[in-house]
Amino acid sequence: MNIVNGYTGNILRVDLTNEKITIENPEEIFYRRYIGGEGFVAYYLLKELKVGIDPLSAKNKLIFTTGPLTGFAIPGTGRNSVGAKSPLTGGFGEAEVGGHWGAELKHAGYDAIIIEGKAKTPVYLWIKDGVAVIKNANHLWGKVTGEAEAIIKKELDDLLVRVAQIGPGGENLVRYACIINDLRNAAGRTGMGAVMGSKNLKAIAVRGHKRLEVNNKEKLRAKIREFKEVAYKPYRGYFEYGTGYGVMEQFATSGNLPTRNFRDGDFKDAKVLDPGIMKHEIGLKMEACYACPIRCKKVVEIGEPWNVDPIYGGPEYESIGAFGSNCGVSDLKAVCKANELCNKYSIDAISTGVSIGFAMECYENGILSENDTNGIKLNFGNAEAVVQLVEMIAKREGLGDILAEGVKRAAEKIKNGAEKFAMHVKGQEIPMHEPRLKQGLGVGYAVSPTGAEHMANLHDTSIASERSIAAHSALGILEPLEIDDLGIKKVRALVYYTNWRNILNALLICYFTPWDYVDVPEIVRATTGWYTSSWELMKVGERITTMARAFNIREGLTKKDDWLPERFFQPHTSGALADTVIKPDEFKNAILAYYKMMGWDEDGIPTKSKLEELELDWIL
Repeated sequence: MNIVNGYTGNILRVDLTNEKITIENPEEIFYRRYIGGEGFVAYYLLKELKVGIDPLSAKNKLIFTTGPLTGFAIPGTGRNSVGAKSPLTGGFGEAEVGGHWGAELKHAGYDAIIIEGKAKTPVYLWIKDGVAVIKNANHLWGKVTGEAEAIIKKELDDLLVRVAQIGPGGENLVRYACIINDLRNAAGRTGMGAVMGSKNLKAIAVRGHKRLEVNNKEKLRAKIREFKEVAYKPYRGYFEYGTGYGVMEQFATSGNLPTRNFRDGDFKDAKVLDPGIMKHEIGLKMEACYACPIRCKKVVEIGEPWNVDPIYGGPEYESIGAFGSNCGVSDLKAVCKANELCNKYSIDAISTGVSIGFAMECYENGILSENDTNGIKLNFGNAEAVVQLVEMIAKREGLGDILAEGVKRAAEKIKNGAEKFAMHVKGQEIPMHEPRLKQGLGVGYAVSPTGAEHMANLHDTSIASERSIAAHSALGILEPLEIDDLGIKKVRALVYYTNWRNILNALLICYFTPWDYVDVPEIVRATTGWYTSSWELMKVGERITTMARAFNIREGLTKKDDWLPERFFQPHTSGALADTVIKPDEFKNAILAYYKMMGWDEDGIPTKSKLEELELDWIL
């Protein structure tokens, strides 16, 4: 077998129903056409899943993937991807996650794992140096992630084992349950933890010593040295405070900070939530993902009034916004506790926080009462209520059982006008960035295959000035555009930028690194030996976007699902966006323009000629 540099050449397939483990060895053209990460996920879901299956049935497949750069000492590449049909949206499900697990899987000898079927009783998968074994996990079921990881490491007699797992949230099939790597890194979105729980798979433990080969060691070392020379100064804030530092008050002032379920535009206590305050008043340590010098991962420890265990890390910007301003809460310790509980129970912090914000607005409008909340006064700003509801959601207790379904299904069950307070796209809760301010981002939310998605998306502020636009000139984005612009040039920028982001999701390169449009193909070339270019990689990104779209179309999603909640076509009640709305006609035209630029028809269906151009005619 001719193994491409950067890959192991091995795909592990695990049939839990029949307890059968096999290894597949794809051809080089497969690796080059789909790269890894999200590309592998999209390929296998389209190729192997039957149309219309229940995402929580044994017929779904859970796919863990790495990329060609995973496992090397390349800053920002310590990531892996997880995908399946989403129990939250019913469509394409995929999430990336950092930490050390992905690199360890590669060192253990595999590029990806395809999990099929359902175990009769709880199990975990143990992979060491090319050998995979299915082990009993009855004694782990029901335990939070910290307890389970400690038991697994003791049982395997190796403290260096890396564990990807679910907690009770995944076991209880919370539709936005996530998969947790190393206790503090979450494959957070689209409900991959619920799929893992539906298969009775508690964890995948990995350990490996395989030496990985690259094509040009000297070139790769030179690029890594270059990274270290340019990264430290501009990324110093990440080194010391992680995401969210220095922006909370700025976001509140500009209207970008989601406040009280995206209703309001005024949050006077925003500064209190800043990670700078967290460091100086609570104490903050920083850790890193595999081989990355940008130590941006927060670690907090609190004794009173809530005990927060540092093994679960600390809240990133999305968690701070979701449990903080979005719920009207300015108690930073409560936010840290809510984040810790999400990692203990393996539930997505964004969806959890937005679900609680939704419930709070229903409560304040008389749609929910204390009879529904087990006596909890669910007003915006009630920090203790937020912490209580996180536990209730993970355990599916009381109102938490309804909220564990996600805001779309919860609103359908609660009724009485609750639907207008459900902030989601395609069933996935909206992240902590305001589409009334960044209107191109809003279009990105609408057309995203996974539902509202902020990472593989254009943030309009990044192309709004001469200074910021310089970084994107290699994509042909040459002039600044107003952040609320929804014209053809903005849509063009969205198409180019999101397709680029999808190749980063296939290569599994972290967005919070300075690797640019020139660096990335050079790194891929030095690693694999392929004579590649930015153009080829962009086409892979477009291929991934199109495959994910094709999956959603065949699963019954339509252009009607490419829309935002009506709230965003109305202004904030106060603050900077009190006179700002998204105009429906402009928004609709932008979506149609996006379809056309992607080579899709007016219903958002990829055309035959576009599929053929992308070598996806097999989808037909």
